[in-house]
Amino acid sequence: MKVADHVLQRLREWDVEHVFAYPGDGINGLLAAWGRAKDAPRFIQARHEEMAAFEAVGYAKFSGRTGVCAATSGPGAIHLLNGLYDAKLDHVPVVALVGQTDRSAMGGSYQQEVDLLSLYKDVASDYCQMVTVPAQLPNVLDRALRIAAARRTVTAVILPADVQELDYEPPAHAFKQVPSSLGVTRYAPVPADEEIRRAARILNSGEKTAILVGQGARCARAEVEQVAELLGAGVAKALLGKDVLPDTLPYVTGSIGLLGTRPSYEMMRDCDTLLVVGSSFPYTQFLPEFGQARAVQIDIEPALVGLRYPFELNLVGDAAETLRRLLPLLDRRRDGAWRDGIEAGTERWWEVMERRAGVPAEPVNPEYVVHRLDGLLPENAIITADSGSAANWYARHLRMRDGMRGSLSGTLATMGPGVPYLIGAKFAHPDRPGIAIVGDGAMQMNGMAELITAAKYYREWSDPRLVVAVLNNQDLNQVTWEMRAMQGAPQFEDSQAVPDVRYADVAALFGLGGVRVERPEDVGPAWRQALEADRPFVIDFRTDPAVPPIPPHATWEQIKASASAVLHGDSDRGNVVRQGLKAKMQDFLPGGAG
Repeated sequence: MKVADHVLQRLREWDVEHVFAYPGDGINGLLAAWGRAKDAPRFIQARHEEMAAFEAVGYAKFSGRTGVCAATSGPGAIHLLNGLYDAKLDHVPVVALVGQTDRSAMGGSYQQEVDLLSLYKDVASDYCQMVTVPAQLPNVLDRALRIAAARRTVTAVILPADVQELDYEPPAHAFKQVPSSLGVTRYAPVPADEEIRRAARILNSGEKTAILVGQGARCARAEVEQVAELLGAGVAKALLGKDVLPDTLPYVTGSIGLLGTRPSYEMMRDCDTLLVVGSSFPYTQFLPEFGQARAVQIDIEPALVGLRYPFELNLVGDAAETLRRLLPLLDRRRDGAWRDGIEAGTERWWEVMERRAGVPAEPVNPEYVVHRLDGLLPENAIITADSGSAANWYARHLRMRDGMRGSLSGTLATMGPGVPYLIGAKFAHPDRPGIAIVGDGAMQMNGMAELITAAKYYREWSDPRLVVAVLNNQDLNQVTWEMRAMQGAPQFEDSQAVPDVRYADVAALFGLGGVRVERPEDVGPAWRQALEADRPFVIDFRTDPAVPPIPPHATWEQIKASASAVLHGDSDRGNVVRQGLKAKMQDFLPGGAG
């Protein structure tokens, strides 16, 4: 048995089923071993190493298991980095297996020689090791997998090409030999009983309680609901926690932050007590004013408590187990006025979203595109969104229901993971339909090539539906609007304009389904066609770049500044935009538009 054979055997023993990768001579030993192992674990070939990393992230996000990716030395290892940073910043367990030049060539400025230990020192800061002798292998690989799972982070194992070809020798029962073992059990740390009692006293003292949940509360849905009922609280969701609670619950106010909802903003503005569960949401300005609210945070990661707000109490512990111990100590609220107000505001918000989706645009309103999908979503759908204005419409217009899952690049907010995330998710759940909502910039950056990966593998999925909705407005729209709102600058064509590509035709070239939509009346039929297809399907929605992704705290002065920037850049189009902005913003501002 070669070292490379043992790597794959050990992965199988850890129940790793897929490795998302791209080949190269730096991992030729592993590739040969894959052939001898009859492709177990399965080698999933992406079009690019960054996409392999994104697919591993998507697999991990939607399966709850550790994602594994592999790449060759030098350029391959470098290409993995963006996807690995996405995993690290979103606290997703991913292990990277990367090749390296032969040990005899190291330090000789050899072809594709890169100091990978230094390069990966930050992204895999919890564990990054190079295997230099066979007996080192099981301990290094086991620790990489164990630490990634336990700490929800990125780890890396560097395998020189000549080491892959050596005969495998296990560590001996001897001095300076390190044995190893498989597995890691789930653990649920909880705070001390006195800290739980302190938290209860703080939460019981308030009259207007707000709860913010993030992805760390995903396994604590029942407990969060019970706390919200007892305290008469509303619940806002960080974007990575969008699928923690269904939006059908009347007190769930939806997303929070720049891409958030008006009721989430108002709840935080007016609350006197705040409970944050499993979230490191970074935007302080969307939380209560300092000194306004007594606040408690619960998070399993000690390094992430106390960061975003002057919390009175920081509880380090598993969300579900901590809340279960807290629940018996909470008093039931008798006055329902606060909750009634939250529910009324949330109901109004969804009415506003429907009206905004109905505002005419040229040729199609992107809000209408996503709003129209909301009522057609299959009950077990997996939804991904790319960064950009597409993330706004995902955050605001799609209502998560029981059984649905969704995610995006939350903390890194990188362009391009929407399609590869969904491909990774399909390997985790081949029996579930998937929808990716992406902008044309992200589609041109990464998505189009990865359609080839979908075309290669979709026949293996029991449910072949993988729908890619491209919001094609020929503009890098989020940055364009940020420039208008922050700098008062019109669109800078040289940086912002992107070519019009007929994405549905590209999909057809790859043997997939596709349709181009240029009229509002064709939006619903296109969604239905895609969701009934027997293969991956691309919908090329020609959308209006003049529909603004306005944050919930925007003032009328900021809106007028954005309109003025458009006017300055294009007077004919600016008049249309100015009227559209006014129509869209009427219900966003206190008391209506100015």
